[in-house]
Amino acid sequence: MTAEVFQPSVAGLSRRLAAFVHRSRWEDVPEPVRAHATRAVFNGFGTALGGSSDQAVLRLAESLAPFSAGETATVIGHGQRRDALTAAFLNAAAINVFDFDDTHAGTIIHPTAPVLPVVLALAEMRAVSGAELLHAFTLGVEVACRIGNAVSPGHYDRGWHITSTCGIFGAAMAAAKLLDLGENEIVWALGNASAQASGLVETLGFMAKSTGVGNAARGGLLSALMARSGVEGPPAPLEGPRGFLKVCSDQPKPELIEAGLGRDWEILRNMFKPYPCGVVLNPVIDACLSARAAPDFAVGRIAEIVVRGAPLLKARADRPEVTTGREAQVSAQHAVAVSLLRGRAGAEEFSDAAVNDPLVRELRAKVRPVEIDAGTPVDAAHVCIRYADGSSLVVSEKVATGSLARPMSDQALRNKFAALAQYGCPALAVDPLADRLWALADQKNAGDVMKLARPASEVAARA
Repeated sequence: MTAEVFQPSVAGLSRRLAAFVHRSRWEDVPEPVRAHATRAVFNGFGTALGGSSDQAVLRLAESLAPFSAGETATVIGHGQRRDALTAAFLNAAAINVFDFDDTHAGTIIHPTAPVLPVVLALAEMRAVSGAELLHAFTLGVEVACRIGNAVSPGHYDRGWHITSTCGIFGAAMAAAKLLDLGENEIVWALGNASAQASGLVETLGFMAKSTGVGNAARGGLLSALMARSGVEGPPAPLEGPRGFLKVCSDQPKPELIEAGLGRDWEILRNMFKPYPCGVVLNPVIDACLSARAAPDFAVGRIAEIVVRGAPLLKARADRPEVTTGREAQVSAQHAVAVSLLRGRAGAEEFSDAAVNDPLVRELRAKVRPVEIDAGTPVDAAHVCIRYADGSSLVVSEKVATGSLARPMSDQALRNKFAALAQYGCPALAVDPLADRLWALADQKNAGDVMKLARPASEVAARA
């Protein structure tokens, strides 16, 4: 099968992007892209199960419940259903709350969180096959990541939370595809999304981060629904003189949105995380786990620990003073201490209890401020453990687990899925849901999978 490469026309960028989404067929999507989309959906569903009982998600659910206008869509890991907009918001928050979801190389967008909940909600409202859902999801991820390419790196550096700001466009395009909107309506959906695009890096480490990600999913779905009802947007919401690209980036590169569109798929640059924390911490944890396995390793002998890595590691994760699990997700000091002490780095290791464990606190205090090594890439790190007797143990991690060069296997993803389900939703029957998700492309009714996302005990209690 030869993929059809989208050919630009004289129309504006937003119009051409809308035309691509409108004309795209599932048959145009190469098999490796389809397979990777399935993995992304599977991984995202697992992180949603793990985050479903987190306090941020529970508090958001409580605050939104009085305003839910019906019970049409499932909140993953819960027995209750909400309206589609609310369910999309809560599921997006749950997917992203632990920072255990996927990461797009180059932009560090977590694209599944804002996009997947939208297509899942729509699949419960209308007849949608698994292939149709995966197609819309793939297009949504593609749009979000390509817009991210066009505004990176300055957009994130200025403090915009790129998962939220660019994710809303992906959510809108995924919804537009499933709603079978026309080309004009898709441009309007982009415009409606541009009016809502928001999110700040300042919220990382706090519950408010989940608000931005949830709003991206809900806003994207709403953007497409409004367009279907005739709510018009500007003709050039992306490239206009006061459009998203120019307003939100000092040096936008709009050409990256179309470069190889329909041939080079950005979803293939999407990575799956082995640990529930900022992606810059993956090589740090890998190095610590390797150090812990060394024959001469001993926690009790440690005098101090030095971590060296890319400038982004210093900028995003040099946080010695943390008091909550949420803050710990972006703390190199905590990641080092907990992985050296426990020999693992799962959801439990980034909980409030782990942060306040006296042994973790004691070792965390021995981790010095992160040192910058400008020559070290983001997916590499160096850890030096210095013992009280003057000896030391140095471990360098050149390629992090979960990176494009060292991806997680399907079995590792299944293990992660099972562990997260057990952590966040122990009453759920895991295997039937996991099997159905792996075979999603063959499902005649994709909405049926959501029935398996509700714990049987809670559903029975409501019956």
